[in-house]
Amino acid sequence: MLKLTQVLEHEAEVSHTLTMRFEQRTRGRLRVTLDSGIPAGLFLPHGHCLKDGDLLAGDDGVVVRVVAAPEPVCTVRCDQPLQLARVCYHLGNRHVPLQIEADRVRFLQDHVLEQMVRSLGLEPTREQAPFQPEAGAYGRHEHG
Repeated sequence: MLKLTQVLEHEAEVSHTLTMRFEQRTRGRLRVTLDSGIPAGLFLPHGHCLKDGDLLAGDDGVVVRVVAAPEPVCTVRCDQPLQLARVCYHLGNRHVPLQIEADRVRFLQDHVLEQMVRSLGLEPTREQAPFQPEAGAYGRHEHG
């Protein structure tokens, strides 16, 4: 089994890709199957959250690019910054991961959160899309 032990901070020639859901990208120890069908294991530093495009390397020199998998999300679009900020505030107050962009916010599907968004005057759209939430106030979820 291929062992992936480090996240590269520089570009490198990619040998394989690994498509992962958000929940999988938050785990440092995980048995996975590369998109090519090769079994591998993640043995990464504790607390690291992988992003779409990150490069993983093993001791044997193999480099694997992380791909964020499409997954069930809700997207809330709004061209009024104050209304979108209000929705982000209330979602964040529930400590859910959020992907925040200039005109939309995205979160993993949850009927309770969807109803809350509706009560704030916006309509969430259910879709399948890659989910890349904010890393939080302290960066990439690394803890010292």
